[in-house]
Amino acid sequence: MPEAIYEGIKKANIDFICSVPCAKFKKLLELIENDEDIKHIPVTREEEAFGICAGAYLTGKRTAIIMQNSGLGNSINAIGSLYKIYQIPTLLIISHRGLLKEEIPAQIPMGLWTKKLLDVCEIPYFIPKTKDEAIKYIVEGSKFMEKINYPVAILFGYEYWEK
Repeated sequence: MPEAIYEGIKKANIDFICSVPCAKFKKLLELIENDEDIKHIPVTREEEAFGICAGAYLTGKRTAIIMQNSGLGNSINAIGSLYKIYQIPTLLIISHRGLLKEEIPAQIPMGLWTKKLLDVCEIPYFIPKTKDEAIKYIVEGSKFMEKINYPVAILFGYEYWEK
C-alpha cells in the first residue's frame, strides 16, 4: 500500500517532503529517499517540518509532510501562527493511529482527537480506504491545497493498512 501513496505523491508533483519516522510509512520513506526528483528532509519533530516546508514553499516547491497523527498536537502553533496567517499550502500525509485495533494505549488519545484538531485548525481532510482512493485523494488534495492556500490532510487509518 505505500506504493500507492508514493504514486499519488509523484502524480501530484510534490517535490519537497519533510518526514518524521513512522513504522507505517517505512517503505514509503525508502521510496521517497531513493527518488532523485524529491528533496527529502527527515526531521525529529513535526513543528520543525512545518517550518522547513514553509521555507521550501516560499522558494517555489510543492511540499508535503509525512507524519503520525500523534505529532499533530505538537504542530498547532505552527499551523495557526505561520500557515494560517501566511496562507501556506502543504499536503499532510498522516498515519492515523489510536483507533480500532490499536495496541499501544498511549496512541489512543490523539487517535480520538485527530479529526477534531483538524476541524479546529480548519484543515480539510480525506480518508482513503483503497489504493485507488489514496492516489486520487493525494492528487486532488494537492490541487485543493493550492486553491485554498492552506494545508490539506490525508489520513491513513487502520482501514487502509489492512487491505
